[in-house]
Amino acid sequence: MIVTERERERGRDIGRRRSRLHAPGARRGTRSRVSRIAPWAKGRRQTAAPPRDPLTRDRDLTQSGFNIYGNLLPTKFPGRDLICIQSMDGMLMVFEQESYAFGRFLPGSLLPGPLAYSSRTDSFITVSSCQQVESYKYQVLAFATDADKRQETEQQKLGSGKRLVVDWTLNIGEQALDICIVSFNQSASSVFVLGERNFFCLKDNGQIRFMKKLDCSPSCFLPYCSVSEGTMNTLIGNHNNMLHIYQDVTLKWATQLPHIPVAVRVGCLHDLKGVIVTLSDDGHLQCSYLGTDPSLFQAPKVESRELHYDELDIELKELQKIIKDVNKSQGIWPVTEREDDLKVSAIVSPNVDSVSQATDVEVGIDLIPSVTVKVTLQNRLALQKAKLSVYVQPPLVLTCDQFTFEFMAPEMSRTVAFSVYLKGSYTPPELEGNAVVSYSRPSDRNPDGIPRVIQCKFRLPLKLICLPGQPSKTASHKLTIDTNKSPVSLLSLFPGFASQSEDDQVNVMGFRFLGGSRVTLLASKTSQRYRIQSEQFEDLWLITNELIIRLQEYFEKQGIKDFACSFSGSMPLQEYFELIDHHFELRINGEKLEELLSERAVQFRAIQRRLLTRFKDKTPAPLQHLDTLLDGTYKQVIALADAVEENQDNLFQSFTKLRSATHLVILLIGLWQKLSPDQVAILEAAFLPLQQDTQELGWEETVDAAISHLLKTCLSKSSKEQALNLSSQLNIPKDTSRLKKHITLLCDRLAKGGRLCLSTDATAPQIMVMPGGCTTIPESDLEERSIEQDSTELFTNHKHLNLETPLPEVLPLQGVSE
Repeated sequence: MIVTERERERGRDIGRRRSRLHAPGARRGTRSRVSRIAPWAKGRRQTAAPPRDPLTRDRDLTQSGFNIYGNLLPTKFPGRDLICIQSMDGMLMVFEQESYAFGRFLPGSLLPGPLAYSSRTDSFITVSSCQQVESYKYQVLAFATDADKRQETEQQKLGSGKRLVVDWTLNIGEQALDICIVSFNQSASSVFVLGERNFFCLKDNGQIRFMKKLDCSPSCFLPYCSVSEGTMNTLIGNHNNMLHIYQDVTLKWATQLPHIPVAVRVGCLHDLKGVIVTLSDDGHLQCSYLGTDPSLFQAPKVESRELHYDELDIELKELQKIIKDVNKSQGIWPVTEREDDLKVSAIVSPNVDSVSQATDVEVGIDLIPSVTVKVTLQNRLALQKAKLSVYVQPPLVLTCDQFTFEFMAPEMSRTVAFSVYLKGSYTPPELEGNAVVSYSRPSDRNPDGIPRVIQCKFRLPLKLICLPGQPSKTASHKLTIDTNKSPVSLLSLFPGFASQSEDDQVNVMGFRFLGGSRVTLLASKTSQRYRIQSEQFEDLWLITNELIIRLQEYFEKQGIKDFACSFSGSMPLQEYFELIDHHFELRINGEKLEELLSERAVQFRAIQRRLLTRFKDKTPAPLQHLDTLLDGTYKQVIALADAVEENQDNLFQSFTKLRSATHLVILLIGLWQKLSPDQVAILEAAFLPLQQDTQELGWEETVDAAISHLLKTCLSKSSKEQALNLSSQLNIPKDTSRLKKHITLLCDRLAKGGRLCLSTDATAPQIMVMPGGCTTIPESDLEERSIEQDSTELFTNHKHLNLETPLPEVLPLQGVSE
């Protein structure tokens, strides 16, 4: 410890104002030497050495110091220097002039915290590692005796402090960053404590005056006197480069800083009062001022005129008519302007790679195929900082998903190649990939460039995740798709999944996914129907979607434009609801496991604290099997952490299967009611709002809110339903009954002629003829009750597809009985 003479004289004046710089790694109570550096620092070529203060005191500390607070009791003992130093193990060492006065250990201290001295109550205030504010009287510290009088050496005396009794405590439930004591008059003072999430204002006796919950993580603060009587202002800096000014608990002002402040003070520079001085973590000092120049502009008085309400009503009606016409003529999604600066195109190789690029796969077969995708960027102008990001649906992975181009010259073309392969043991919900390019286009006014984004979608081949398999006649789930054209040979639609037969007419084909599940596709020879069947409901989606896409492409090549598909079976809601229940059950299990893991972690930390306290005690007591309890708790924490990870993996797979089933349900609803592409887009936005499922925001509550909005607006039966207010908060529901009821109501409203649109002035539903195999729900006063009792009775028996008679045109498979 080194104290200079100039610092001592200046410390008496500054100590009364309690102005201390608190920064990470800095000692409290150190004084700035800027005024001493200024005279010799002028000029760049000065070679004279700076003046040095004469060394007056020098003392070696036997323990690592953490905090220092100087010039204690300046009014009671003028002319005497009392310095308090807090060590890393929580010991308070008080020095009087050159000599060591005493040292005391704070009871129960494991790690040191911020320290402050209150001259009004003559006590030290700190925040212990137990997350509570503690106050110790200086008189109690001074009159306490050492634990062992026989120790004579000073080295032993430093570590022999006696445990003390705390004056008062207050549990704040978090670690503190800083403490500041402000006295605006002789009758009262306040203790300000800055926590990790809140800041507190306390009385001298530890009672809370007020507290404020902070939105951002704070870094420093400074309380100061307010111009309003009875209030206090506080400057709080946070890690978002913001400085907030509070009057008590009310936010009065917020300003942006160029750095994260670690210390803040208010001073007066060159007769300019209220200058805010902030220090960054890399040592930059900034002086700021909150204020604006007075505006000399005065707005002219507006001439008052009489209002003609009839003319205003006519003009308002004309404007409303124009707005309504624009909304009707405009599509659902806004039309973006054509982007000519950069063109992005993707080419997917029709064949799999000769040498597979798959690494670290989790599928239980020997060879995993990979497909090469080439993305080409063609720019017309000079572009900067172009970044290409590629995304595919998991468990599909890329060999490289990020490409960066610092500069692209005009009329330049860049091509990158990467491979895609399946890593997990389950199927992805989509075979679509997306290539997004973000770049900056320089301009005259903005040389750094204007940020732009352009994207390009590409479709991956089915052979990437599927192989030819043995077809099967028996399956738990079946779907039948009707068409208006004669059936097409499956060999023409899927040339890579079947061997050519004798009559060149293949009407049965089997598919085997890399994960192990199988799907069978059957084509009728005369009835223009196709059947897809599988043991897993979600596996029907990819083959059904691929079949419809390939049929459309086939007839487009033939020049036939009126090809259409339809679905006349009953909606498989029961199978869909089972996947929803399974996904929701995994979410509930995840919450329970996380709560149990949190409890075990708290128990583990409590045992650690007890063990540390006993190891630190000079007369340690027996462990009383605390080590055994610690080991057992540690094993429980590890086991629970493994269970949480396993549940998260299962939840991710369940969400992927749920997305596949949702795509299938949307497709069947679109074919069932012959919805337009805009209406299908609304259904996709309502049923697939999330790309990733989390515990905080899950699929169930999000979809329920979206479907409720559709039932309340465009699918509402009366104006009474439109007046209902939905909850603005999305919380995890208790069960899935409400969601399943709303999905069933949605299908029923669509079956009765409901029209999906985004405008609120939807016309009343029109009566339409129901297709065969589907029964409407009788809308009556008992509608809600009947839905809650049994949602499966609202439609025809959901096993209807399973009980269908086999197509007579399909030839029986060898070795498989019908």
